[in-house]
Amino acid sequence: MSCSVLLDNNAKPKSMSRAKQWTGEVENLYRFQQAGYRDELEYRQIKQVEIDRWPDTGFVKKLQRRDNTFYYYNKKRECEDREVHKVKVYAY
Repeated sequence: MSCSVLLDNNAKPKSMSRAKQWTGEVENLYRFQQAGYRDELEYRQIKQVEIDRWPDTGFVKKLQRRDNTFYYYNKKRECEDREVHKVKVYAY
C-alpha cells in the first residue's frame, strides 16, 4: 500500500485475493472482516479513530462495528487454519 493510498479517503481496491497461509497481516485482516470492514483503510475512513492494538503482538485489540457495538480480541491468534482461506486480501 502506498502513502498516496493512505491519504486518499476514497481509495478503492484494484483487486482481491484469498489468503493462503496465516501471517500477522492475515490475522488483522481477519479481525477487521469479522467486524464488517474490508481492511484497516476502510475502518479508518468510516470510523476516523485510532485503532487499539496489543503492544506486544501488534494485533488489533478492539474494533467498533458499524452498529456501534464493539468487538474485543485476544492477544493471541484468533484466525484458525481452517478460517485462513476465507480472509480477503485487497490490493490498492
